[in-house]
Amino acid sequence: MTVATADMTPAPSGGRLPFPATQAGRWIIGSLVSAIVVADTIAMLWLWNHGGNLHPHDAGEALTSLARVTGYIGAYLALIQCLLLARLTFIEQIWGFDRLTIWHRWNGHVCLYLILAHVVFSIWGYSITDKLSLWGETSTMIWGGIYPGMITATVGTFLLVIVVITSLVIVRRAMKYEWWYLVHFASYAGIALGWFHQIPTGDELVVDGNAQFYWKAQYVVTIVLIVWFRLLIPIWSTLYHRMKVAEVTRENEHVVTVRITGHRLDRLKARPGQFFVWRFLTKGHWWTAHPFSLSELPGGTLRITVKDLGDHSGHMGHLKPGTRIIAEGPFGVFTSAVRSRNKVLLIAGGIGITPVRALAEEMLGDVVVIYRAMNDAEVIFRDELERITAKTGAKLHYVIGDHRTPEGARLLTPEHLLELVPDIAERDTYLCGPPGMTHATERNVRKTGAHRRHVHVERFAYSES
Repeated sequence: MTVATADMTPAPSGGRLPFPATQAGRWIIGSLVSAIVVADTIAMLWLWNHGGNLHPHDAGEALTSLARVTGYIGAYLALIQCLLLARLTFIEQIWGFDRLTIWHRWNGHVCLYLILAHVVFSIWGYSITDKLSLWGETSTMIWGGIYPGMITATVGTFLLVIVVITSLVIVRRAMKYEWWYLVHFASYAGIALGWFHQIPTGDELVVDGNAQFYWKAQYVVTIVLIVWFRLLIPIWSTLYHRMKVAEVTRENEHVVTVRITGHRLDRLKARPGQFFVWRFLTKGHWWTAHPFSLSELPGGTLRITVKDLGDHSGHMGHLKPGTRIIAEGPFGVFTSAVRSRNKVLLIAGGIGITPVRALAEEMLGDVVVIYRAMNDAEVIFRDELERITAKTGAKLHYVIGDHRTPEGARLLTPEHLLELVPDIAERDTYLCGPPGMTHATERNVRKTGAHRRHVHVERFAYSES
C-alpha cells in the first residue's frame, strides 16, 4: 500500500463564494410535486370511500373492497413508475438520477405487490359472493365475458411480474444488458394492457363521469410527459446539436475517453459533475443507452471517459470518429449548485474520478481531492489532476492499495480520512465511485462528524441503465 500526495497551499478564497441560489427553488418545486402525489392518493381514497367501500356488509364485500383500493393505488404507482425515470428535468434536478433510480426500484416492487393483492382479493371476494371455488371464479373472470378487459389485464400483470423478476440483482447479473433493457420495455405494455379493464370494471369509475375523467387525465398527463421528455426533446436535441464522435483515445488498458463535437453544445448548459444518457448510432450501440459523466469542464466540446466493461461499454474503444450520437441530458445534482461551504472535499474511487476531475477544474476555495485506486495502473488523469490542482491551489491525495489486504484495510477509514483531512466535518464532501466503495466511504465520512446534508454522493453502477 502506498499513499502519494501532491500538496499545494490553497489559494485565498476571498470569503464566502457566490454559490448558485437554487436551493429555495428546488425546495418549492419538490414540495409542489410531493403535494400533487399526496393529493392524488387522497383523491383515490376518496373515490374508494365515495363508492361505499369503507362499510362492507359481509366478507365477500370486504375482500372486494380491499381489491378496489389496492387496484387504485397499484395502478397509480404504475404511472409514477413510468415517470420516475422518464428523464423529467424538473424532477431529476431536484432529487437526482441516483435517488430516483432507488425509488424506481422500490416503487416497482410495491406496485406489483399491490396489483397482485388486487388480483387475489378480487378472486377471493367474488368467489364468496358468487359461491364458486377459487379456480371456478378465476376461470369465470378471465374467460366468462362478464368482466371486460380481463384477458388483457391478465397478460399485463404477467408482464409486470417478469419485469420485477428480471430486476432482482441475482437475475439481472445473469442477463445481457440488451435483453434486460428490452424486457423492461414490457412494463409499458403491462400498464397499457391493464388500462382496458380499469374503467369498465371499476364501479366508482363507471357511475361517476367526473371520476372517470379524473382517472383518464392521470394517464393522459403521464403519456404526454413521457412522449415530451423521452421522445420529442431528444429528437429536437439530436437534430439541433448534431453530436458526433470526434476522437477516441485510451487512458489505459481498460479505460477509454471519447471526445464529442456538435453544434452549439454550450447551449446545453451542462455543468461539471453532470452526465448524459448516450446512444451511439453504430452497430452494437444504437439500440442501448447508458449514462456516462462528463470528465472535463464542458465547453465547445464534451468529453466522457468510460471503463471498458460490460456488454455496452466494453465496445466503446471501437467507436469510429464521425459516429452520430443521440444524447439526453444533462442530468444530475452532483454539482457545485448543492455546495454550501467554502471548504470542499472531493473523493473519487476508480472510474468515479470522471465527474470529480471535472468538479476539481471548476471549484475554487479550500478544496481537497482524494483519488482512491487499487493500484497505480488504475490511476487515470494523473497529469491533468496535478495541473488542475497546481492552478487552483487544491490539495491532491492519491490513496493506493487493496482494501482486502491487512495494510490496505485502514484506507479511507474514519481515522485515515481525519489524517488526510482533519477538518472534514467543516466541508461539503462529494463522493463518487462504485456502489460498494461509495457506501462504505459515505458511512466512514459520516463517522468523522460530517453532517448528512453536506455529503453528496453519486454511485457508479456499471450494470445500471
